[in-house]
Amino acid sequence: MNGPEPPGAQPERTRLAWRRTTLAFAVVAALAVRSALHDPAPAAYGAAALGALAWLGFLVVAHRRIRALAGAAIAGTGGGPVRATVLCALVMALLGVVLLW
Repeated sequence: MNGPEPPGAQPERTRLAWRRTTLAFAVVAALAVRSALHDPAPAAYGAAALGALAWLGFLVVAHRRIRALAGAAIAGTGGGPVRATVLCALVMALLGVVLLW
């Protein structure tokens, strides 16, 4: 068993998790654009645009959370960032359904 973790480890892991998730969102948006280029249907272009917007929205939320973690300790997460993150994830899931349909 290892000793106690350094006090700054948890915020650092959380920042890295936000960055990994943002990268995963970027990959999904890039795949949506790629799919739209191979299938020139209006629905594919709309799905790619929606995916890009969802990624940008998630990027804003993630960047704000990373900045908050860099500052003082966070007392709690407000409902706004949680709702925005869930909305972006749902949009990406719908994007996948549209592109696979």
